[in-house]
Amino acid sequence: MADVPRNLVIETAAAACSVALIEGGTVIAERHEVVQRGHAERLIPMIAELPGGGRAERILVDCGPGSFTGIRVGIAAARGLALGWNAEATGFSSLQLVAAAAFAADPALADLAVVLEGGHGEVFMQAFTRQPGDDAAFASLKPGAALAALGGRVAVGNGVRHLAALDPSLDLREALPRAADALLLRPERTGLPARPIYGRAPDAKPLA
Repeated sequence: MADVPRNLVIETAAAACSVALIEGGTVIAERHEVVQRGHAERLIPMIAELPGGGRAERILVDCGPGSFTGIRVGIAAARGLALGWNAEATGFSSLQLVAAAAFAADPALADLAVVLEGGHGEVFMQAFTRQPGDDAAFASLKPGAALAALGGRVAVGNGVRHLAALDPSLDLREALPRAADALLLRPERTGLPARPIYGRAPDAKPLA
């Protein structure tokens, strides 16, 4: 991301409300709070606390998968600010963000699986290797199915507690997506359309 203009990163797909300003390969400033709920109330004030009110030429937003409400809050803010600032809005995956941070934190890791809370007792899971281009597809799985698919990998994310209940001997590492970690994403992973990646059907359905 060193060759792109100033970026405002918005992360609301999980329990954290997280924003960061990144420019020239450096995190200029960030705000990160674990809020569980209330992303809509905290997000805009947190952006306003950043230098220059968070204004940037490009806005990167976590499109999911994750919390339906959190994803919608982040994308709505990104689109609105992009319109007001005449900026570009693009997206990235929460799973790829967590994987990038985990690989950066542990250079010995060759592969891993990101496991994030998925709701209704399921988890979103995707396997990654350090080698670019070898990522598996992500899926929403019951914990038993996720455990079977883990294949002995290290599991990272806020959904690992579901696996710990089944096998406490696993190498499980709690983690939440963090906006500042977008610095670690390869450029091709920050160009998704700014629209939701839900990963499963919505809880509520419109009336016929």
